[in-house]
Amino acid sequence: MTLAPSTLAGRTILVLLAGLVASNLIGLLIYAGERDDALANITEIASAERIAAVVQAMESLPSDSRKQAVCAQSGPGLWLALASNPSVATENLNWRARPLNTAIRGLLGNPASERVRITINENSATSRQALSAATTQCSDPENTMPGMMEMMMQGRSMPNMTMAMSPRMRERMKAWRNGDILQVSYRLNDGNWLNFTMLSPRLTPIWQSRFFLAFFVMAIVVTLLSVWAVRRSTAPLALFAWAAERLGRDVNAPDLPEEGPREVHQAAKAFNEMQRRLRSLINDRTQMLAAISHDLRTPITRLRLRAEFVEDNEQRSKMLSDLEQMEEMIAATLAFARDDNANEPRKTLDLANLVQSICDDASDVGGDVTYTGNQKAAFSGRPLALRRALTNLVDNAVKYGQRARVKVDTSSKDIIITVDDDGPGIPEPELERVFEPFFRLETSRSRDTGGTGLGLAVVRSIIRAHGGEVFLSNRAQGGLRVTVTLPQK
Repeated sequence: MTLAPSTLAGRTILVLLAGLVASNLIGLLIYAGERDDALANITEIASAERIAAVVQAMESLPSDSRKQAVCAQSGPGLWLALASNPSVATENLNWRARPLNTAIRGLLGNPASERVRITINENSATSRQALSAATTQCSDPENTMPGMMEMMMQGRSMPNMTMAMSPRMRERMKAWRNGDILQVSYRLNDGNWLNFTMLSPRLTPIWQSRFFLAFFVMAIVVTLLSVWAVRRSTAPLALFAWAAERLGRDVNAPDLPEEGPREVHQAAKAFNEMQRRLRSLINDRTQMLAAISHDLRTPITRLRLRAEFVEDNEQRSKMLSDLEQMEEMIAATLAFARDDNANEPRKTLDLANLVQSICDDASDVGGDVTYTGNQKAAFSGRPLALRRALTNLVDNAVKYGQRARVKVDTSSKDIIITVDDDGPGIPEPELERVFEPFFRLETSRSRDTGGTGLGLAVVRSIIRAHGGEVFLSNRAQGGLRVTVTLPQK
């Protein structure tokens, strides 16, 4: 069992979709990586520039003015504290801290390399306690940045503010709140440490961005267009398959329309030319056989007249019998080659009712025939041709198998007709050969019983012309079974 679609259109669509999804996912991953790198670089440069500016300002102030300046410099996302000890005891230069370290030292010059310590910690309860402690040097604890942020996220008004924060600003502050904590310690020229505590925002996941929504909508649109284009492109193949099946049923079927793209137009033209050549070949063969039949009848007629003058009654009777068989064979051959029923128009009929009428006709002339199965089975076909084929099967069962049991069943796709008899059956190697023209089983069907060996050949020709098939099999309990399948179309 395979999960791949069975149709060419389905497989083409699957390949297109797989390529589309793979290429877009690769592009999305590249875009996400470049986006994250760009935003990280911008954030690092802005943070480094802000820290360098504060350090340079603090270095230029006298020591007694620095505490007041620390509180003045603290703002959204940045909190400062003066202490005798650094808040960063051990520098942790992970992959996020290294670019920031390089930027700060580049802005402050080489002497800063021994004065600065940097670490970035994931947002945790311990880190938030350190953040809260870093802001207690300034005014009322409720007005410290952690307290202000907590009030903002809850939608409460802060002291000396007349309105609550908007939902959009609250979501932005929440993003900062959920970010990682950056801690930088810088030793000033008086020996004290200027400790920076900053919230480093976490980037929004790519699947939560508008770009991902646009990518999703674009993928749906491209998928729908691909499905439409592939189905439209592969539709002529289904048309050719249908035309080939129709040609097998009726060589006189109308030509295909020669339209569409150049390749489809050329294929349709070649198909129509092939159909015309087959039709011409069949017509030439029929005319040749008709001419042969006409030419043979003249010498047969002369032989019949001459046979009448034979004095030996027994020899005269044998000669006339042979001539009569020759005429029958010529007539049967001509009828088989010409296939008079091929020009009969198709129409919708009740196949079950047709089979019942054939069985009734055979019973009326003394045949042991029984019918079982469906009472109705709609089918589109040539009534006279089907009657001829099915009558041959029922007559053969009665003639060579003593009785005929006929049954009509229907499935989701086919109409199945079975004809069982009680005869001797047919040897397995001969089950297929009996459909060959003029092939006869001498052990069971001698010329004395009549027939020219064309009956089953005519049956198969008619059934196949209707898109069906006929099979022979020997029954386990004895006798022969003929199975005819016709498509329900």
